[in-house]
Amino acid sequence: MMLRTFKNLFTVLAIVLIVQSCEDRLDLQPEDERLTADAAFEDPEAYKEFLGKIYAGISLSGQEGPAGAPDLEGLDEGFSNYLRLYWKMQELTTDEALIAWNDGTIQDLHGQVWTSGNEFIRTMYSRLLYQVALCNEFLRQTTEGKLDSRGVSADLRAEIQTFRAEARFMRALTYWHAMDLFANPPFVTENDPIGAFLPPQIQRADLFTYVESELLEILDDMAAPRANEYGRADRGAAWMLLAKIYLNAEIYTGTSRYTDVITYTNNIIGAGYSIPNIPYFHSFLADNDSNGAQDEVIFTIPFDGLRTQAFGGMTFLTHAPVGGSMEPSDFGINGGWFGIRTTPTFVEQFPDEENSADGRELLYTDGQNKDILSVATFTDGYAVAKYRNVDVNGNPGSDATGNHTDIDFPMFRLADAYLMYAEAVLRGGGGSTNTATGYINQLRERAYGDTSGNISEGDLTLDFIIDERSRELYWEAHRRTDLIRFDQFSDNGVWQWKGGVQSGTTTDSFRDLMPLPATDLGINTNLEQNPGY
Repeated sequence: MMLRTFKNLFTVLAIVLIVQSCEDRLDLQPEDERLTADAAFEDPEAYKEFLGKIYAGISLSGQEGPAGAPDLEGLDEGFSNYLRLYWKMQELTTDEALIAWNDGTIQDLHGQVWTSGNEFIRTMYSRLLYQVALCNEFLRQTTEGKLDSRGVSADLRAEIQTFRAEARFMRALTYWHAMDLFANPPFVTENDPIGAFLPPQIQRADLFTYVESELLEILDDMAAPRANEYGRADRGAAWMLLAKIYLNAEIYTGTSRYTDVITYTNNIIGAGYSIPNIPYFHSFLADNDSNGAQDEVIFTIPFDGLRTQAFGGMTFLTHAPVGGSMEPSDFGINGGWFGIRTTPTFVEQFPDEENSADGRELLYTDGQNKDILSVATFTDGYAVAKYRNVDVNGNPGSDATGNHTDIDFPMFRLADAYLMYAEAVLRGGGGSTNTATGYINQLRERAYGDTSGNISEGDLTLDFIIDERSRELYWEAHRRTDLIRFDQFSDNGVWQWKGGVQSGTTTDSFRDLMPLPATDLGINTNLEQNPGY
């Protein structure tokens, strides 16, 4: 039975750490200079606490929260949260979301007119490198030699072996995000020196090989699927990440790996995860760690209104979509931020649009216009009511102020594995179209509440899959990667305000990659900019 105590593990471990990025000269020396790494690890609990900091690198933005002692400087701490930034890269750049705000260069994301000076792209890049540095330092501090010198017991050593596998998984996850967004980032591991040096640039295909090899090497040391503490990665999460990189392997390396997608999605599907017999929207409520939705989730990012307070992550994804005539109390929050909505292109994915029988259509239309005449006007564009900080009975989350939420972010879930299996079948990876159709119909029966939305094998096409992925996984940070794989992101595919014009237009294909930040290029002579920038 999975434990649900991980939300209490976000104790910050103060250790000597210099982040190996040229772009942000981050001074993370402890206030007490006598506190060395060895002193920090005198307490046996420190190993798990440091691992907690690595996991918290996705959900939190600093050492205090929601503001104060930020991990990164150069952008407001609320904007610098890993999940908030990654969501913007994956969603604001697509047909699924746009934002009313005009902070800095944020509008350039949906317009696909960004430059190498974009501060949101730059901070995403810095956040990735910071996260890698945390993982590297944990691995340096948990070698056999280090554990010998500290006299670590045999029982704790065995536990640390699992911790090390999880840290390597988290580093692989981060390097996947870097590979997907930036292609050829700086590359540093625990074997590189600590201190000021210019990290070498790794090519995308080589980074793919590295991520793949890391994941394959750690499988035996990971907890069995569904056997780890809630919020920690297990073997199912590693299988899922392997399936994700194989699904996109042709983009990353020029060589398809769809047979491997079939292999690892089959592993996941046979590991005991299930589509719960609950309405779709329950998976995105404040009690989605206990209302049945957890049975589907393969890897989650936990949030707790009292213990993980940050103005990024799920606080952002719950407040920013609320505005106009929407009632904040219906969402378990103290007020809307009048920010993110969706485009007509997404609305039209659903039969009968806002009146669809598909229960995944969680659109708010009262006082909202479907067409977006002005990006800055919140009521232009239908609102999305997917994330609500209330439980299945309508009770608000644990934070009585209504600021911070209890909704856990489902980074990987079974529905995605079903959809990946079906896509890999259609792309020639093997498997069975009949089996794939059955998997898709499980999702549609949850969506429709009956079999009225079911499809036949003849309906299962790649065009159907890209649309079904949008209907099932919208606002879960998959869309940009999906559109690129289907060649619909830049020079194909049009939606309102893409290209910076109201009707939308195509953009140059070099937009399939984000630029390396100009500030890092100006310092690190090992780096070469991505084409087009």
